[in-house]
Amino acid sequence: MELITRVTSVDPTLRDATLARLRADRRARSRRTVLTVSVLVAALVALLVASVLLGGVGRVEPADVLPAAFGMRTGLADYMIFRIRVPRALAALLSGALFGLAGALYQRLVRNPLATPDIVGISAGAGAGATTVLLLAPGLPLGAPLAAVTGSLVLLAAVYALSLRGGLNTYRLVLVGIGLSGVCTAYTNYLFSVADQHSIAVAMRWLIGSVNGVDWTGVTTLAVGLLLCALCAARLGRPLSSMSLGDGLATGLGTSVPAARVAVLALGAGAAALATSVVGPIGFVSLISGPIAARLVGADRAFGVAPFIGAALVLGADVLAQNAPLISPVPTGVLTALLGAPYFVWLILRRRPGATS
Repeated sequence: MELITRVTSVDPTLRDATLARLRADRRARSRRTVLTVSVLVAALVALLVASVLLGGVGRVEPADVLPAAFGMRTGLADYMIFRIRVPRALAALLSGALFGLAGALYQRLVRNPLATPDIVGISAGAGAGATTVLLLAPGLPLGAPLAAVTGSLVLLAAVYALSLRGGLNTYRLVLVGIGLSGVCTAYTNYLFSVADQHSIAVAMRWLIGSVNGVDWTGVTTLAVGLLLCALCAARLGRPLSSMSLGDGLATGLGTSVPAARVAVLALGAGAAALATSVVGPIGFVSLISGPIAARLVGADRAFGVAPFIGAALVLGADVLAQNAPLISPVPTGVLTALLGAPYFVWLILRRRPGATS
């Protein structure tokens, strides 16, 4: 009763001024989000054009590039543009978007920039599953993609189960993920010790992460997966917003916190595993995308912008991987690791002593 009396006794002028400021702030943030997404879309278009024009070996006449990109040429132009460069560029864009979405979902859920599929071990589980097939049963149809998804989901279940004691703790989640990631790495190293040299070379290139060699089947898989993951993420936006206020308040607002948490973890793992199954575990994209998006548009809108950041990172890294002097050609994952590893160290060092999340 006392609270109601205080609320109703607020000066109407002050209340209206406060509401006006809140609306103005919301409009400003909306404009900033639209501007940021517009700039990112323009950058992605420019990077796509650069990737198609500059990527790969061989020379294609400029007049043949655009028709060949839509499958309207034959011979060398069709092979170089429509069958190699365009699928590679689209695979980089789509996989980067999936990695960015997965990282932002995890970071928003546990409110910790370290909690990404890379660090929690989801990518390591996918790598262990795919390596098993690549080294022991390389001829199995769709073996590596299916094994990658299965390995990531199994590791997610293990991390979640081991992190639940006394409630889900963000540091426990990260540490358990790092520990199980080490187990997966040891298992992968064991497989390397008993495999033949040709299989090891194929598996190592996949584990580094590369969009080289992706065909239209892989592009279609990534496109359908990104569409489904984006739709699911949109449905989970409201539960994530309420959970950011705390589990107790979220429950009071009607959110089933345990179910929503499992759904977000599964969606993030599925998005990362899907991208990994096609292009390999391209490292640190999921770690970087979310914090960059949060700085640009705010933490509450980051998981909507992070896919654009992730797509730009992977596509830009692939353009450099193909054309940078002295180092090209190299797998795309090499350049993302060079950028992401120092950022990860910086995140660790900037944490204040005694921080709990």
